[in-house]
Amino acid sequence: MLWTLIGLLILFWILGLIFEIGGAVVHVLLVIALLVFIWNMITGRNKP
Repeated sequence: MLWTLIGLLILFWILGLIFEIGGAVVHVLLVIALLVFIWNMITGRNKP
């Protein structure tokens, strides 16, 4: 579930950069994806 969320956030971030949607706010998606990734690594959840 978390990997899907990370993937979607990164996808939306890339689309925002390509189509220049949202200005600097689109970088918040990348930060959120990184935070979710770090949280997943810290908690050690290995479930698919």
